Amino acid sequence: MSTSAMQCAPVLPPDLQLGEPITDATHSEFIRLLDVADNAIDESLIASLDAWIAHTKEHFAQEESWMEALDFGPRHCHAGQHRHVLHVADMVRAEIADNGRVDLGRRLLSELRVWFAHHVKTMDAMMVGYMQEHGFPQAA
Repeated sequence: MSTSAMQCAPVLPPDLQLGEPITDATHSEFIRLLDVADNAIDESLIASLDAWIAHTKEHFAQEESWMEALDFGPRHCHAGQHRHVLHVADMVRAEIADNGRVDLGRRLLSELRVWFAHHVKTMDAMMVGYMQEHGFPQAA
């Protein structure tokens, strides 16, 4: 994520802050892009969803590379959740594009917030804790 994007990202709610600056900034951007999509008019929903998907692919790839570098035990389960979320997002995007199912897009955005909060508090918290215990430097 660019420095300017990190500076413009909303502050995460305290219960989603993990105390790792790169992860917290990336999570702020994830939420910001969900907000943009939530506020998009129906005709702009696909473009907003595409921006969220692009960000999320990079976000998940970064986490997965960290976990792989550390040989983090539950990395396959963690990455499996990532793959599932992106798969569902791609399916919903196709339903919007092919069948005008904006309602599915709106529901996806709502469900993603619930999933994300749980994922951050469980999977990401374990990952960040493990990284911190092992002195893994995330940023170059």
